[in-house]
Formats: sequence, structure tokens, C-alpha cells
Amino acid sequence: MMKFTQIRNATLKLTFAGKTFLIDPMLAEKGRYPGFEGTLNSHLRNPTIGLPLSMDEILDVDAVIVTHTHPDHWDEVAVQSIPKDKLIFVQHEADAHVLKEQGFMNLQILTENTEFEGMALHKTPGQHGSDVTLSMAKDVLGEVCGVVFKHDGEKTLYLAGDTVWNAYVENSLKQYQPEVVILNAGDAQIPQLGSIIMDKEDVYQVYKAAPEAVLIASHMESVNHAALSRVELRQFLVEKNITNSVLVPEDGESYSF
Repeated sequence: MMKFTQIRNATLKLTFAGKTFLIDPMLAEKGRYPGFEGTLNSHLRNPTIGLPLSMDEILDVDAVIVTHTHPDHWDEVAVQSIPKDKLIFVQHEADAHVLKEQGFMNLQILTENTEFEGMALHKTPGQHGSDVTLSMAKDVLGEVCGVVFKHDGEKTLYLAGDTVWNAYVENSLKQYQPEVVILNAGDAQIPQLGSIIMDKEDVYQVYKAAPEAVLIASHMESVNHAALSRVELRQFLVEKNITNSVLVPEDGESYSF
């Protein structure tokens, strides 16, 4: 049975087909880092809240997936805490080089058809902001990915990653027909450039494209530039009458499917 645990921000634990993954680990204590320069509320220090689980619990996994190496998905404490021989999946050679330089020795680059312990891991594309935002800040925002998890004994899961709603997401939903979808939905913002991950309207677009799927809203309320609160998102779901389709977990909360 698949088990999802929201840790904090985009950091998740996922048990799928008998194997447990740590996804996008940001493991520092509350307030360790300055806010992201040039973003919303950059005067706040990151993370803005503490971890809900012990480090031992968090690190008890079979593999790690790093969708991209921004410091709210792969931070200094993760580099220090994760064993250097742990299997880590990354999106491309450039990120593999970054982790190799940090001492990690067991790296695998995700492809559209990666196999791991009897399951398929399909890398999916995403876009860390609108076309306009990326045209103005591509060097900062960089490349990102998502992952679709497939196994005969499990529901198909789509982890969309740091992306806004766009044709990439729409096409992945059509191609893989996931039954569970994890969305980074905290509406992180750069002033004058807008949202760089999904906002509540993007969540609604995903719902309309995949109305039979269960959606899970992650990456909320734990970094300085997150503009969408859980309270606001839940109210929006009530207004749209889709509370049964979209889960908004608290940090430390788990679901099984």
C-alpha cells in the first residue's frame, strides 16, 4: 500500500511498492538560512517552521529523489546528514555533478523510463514559473522535473514538482492517467515576476484535467516566499466544492492509498 507523509515544504516520505523514498530534503532547523533574496517576504528566515519528525525517522529510507537542487529542496543539512552511499535519483548530469562534488557516490539520473526494484519511475518535465517569468529569471529558476511512479500493485502517482500549471503538466496527466497527484501548491512568488509554483487556480486546473484523481497540496507555509496558506486553499476548495478531491496535509500528516 502506498503511503505519503508530508514532512515540511516539498520534503516528503513516500512508500511505494514496498520501498521508501525521501523526496526533496530540506532538513535544517527553523530559521537557519536567510530568506531568498528578491522574493516575497525575503526578510523572513528559512525554514519558517521546524521539522515535525526526528532526523532518524526522516532518513530511514531506501532512496532519495532530488527533483532539483534549489536550497529549499536540497539544503546544507541534507548534504551533511544523508549517507554518502545512499542511492539518490537526480534529474540530469548537471545535478549529478553537484552531488558528486558534495561526496555522494551512488547517483542515478532519472529518465522517462527508469526502473527501480520492480517499479517504473518516469521523469516528467515542468516549468518553474510562467513563460514570461522564465524568460526574465531562467538562470535563477533553472530546470526542474517531476516523477511518475508506476507499479502493477499500486495506484499510479504523479509528483509534479516545482511547476506551474502548463502544457507539460496537462500532457503528463493525459499520458500517465495518475490516480494520486502531488502538487507543490504554496504559490511561491517573486515580486514583479509572479508565481513560480502552483497557486490555488492552478490546483483547480489540475482538478479539472484529472477529476477522478486525488490531489495532495504540498510545499506550503514553510519558506519565506510562500504566499498561499493552507487556510486560504481550504476555503477555496470549499468554494469550488472539491474538498473531497484535494487533500491539504499538515506537516507530519500521512495518508495511505
